[in-house]
Amino acid sequence: MSNEGKKVSVHYTGTLDDGTKFDSSYDRGEPLSFTCMAGMMIPGFDEAVKTMAPGEKKTVVLQPDQAYGPRDEHKVAQLQFSMLPGAERLEVGQDIRLATADGIPMPCKVVDKDDESVTVDMNHPLAGKALTFEIELVDVQGE
Repeated sequence: MSNEGKKVSVHYTGTLDDGTKFDSSYDRGEPLSFTCMAGMMIPGFDEAVKTMAPGEKKTVVLQPDQAYGPRDEHKVAQLQFSMLPGAERLEVGQDIRLATADGIPMPCKVVDKDDESVTVDMNHPLAGKALTFEIELVDVQGE
């Protein structure tokens, strides 16, 4: 049985190697719904759900290449205040949204700041990390 192309609903809890929980559908009180293998989810999560049956539970450990990818130091940029109006008011640790040249929103985190510039990290916060997911397939539509 394959769930590819079908709308599925799952409950899940995601943790890091040290056991820190980074996300859980249980905490929100409702399952996550998506079309399996349609590119809506990280590759390893999609692949894990692809062959599950309703009611089945499984735990998967995803390496960065099956999750949010490796950290890319090219996605860390130092921007002069003159390049980013208002940057002098930003604080280290602050999450901001910049836009690419094409106008595509790019979430970033301010990681450093000095008297003339701010350094932003455009990597996904989970990039470079192995992720463990406990997944429960709640429902499959289109059986």
